[in-house]
Amino acid sequence: MKKLILIAALAMSGAAGVQAAPQTVTLDVPGMTCAACPITVKKAISKVDGVSKVDVSYEKRQAVVTFDDAKANVQKLTAATENAGYPSTVKR
Repeated sequence: MKKLILIAALAMSGAAGVQAAPQTVTLDVPGMTCAACPITVKKAISKVDGVSKVDVSYEKRQAVVTFDDAKANVQKLTAATENAGYPSTVKR
């Protein structure tokens, strides 16, 4: 029984050691041309699994996205905006 508990404890500590890191990226979204555009962009990005925060600025034509890098990546984020009709690129 002690071995089983030890094995379970080691397995749990190993899984906890492989934590994903939150990442933040700024996307340029130049196609936002009206006040309603940021709403559509935010909804599209928010649907990507792993996204925890989205701030979209119409004035800057940008979206700042925080996401779990084990579930999402930049390619998924830009694909989401493109599929919504607003192609985006990573701000350099």
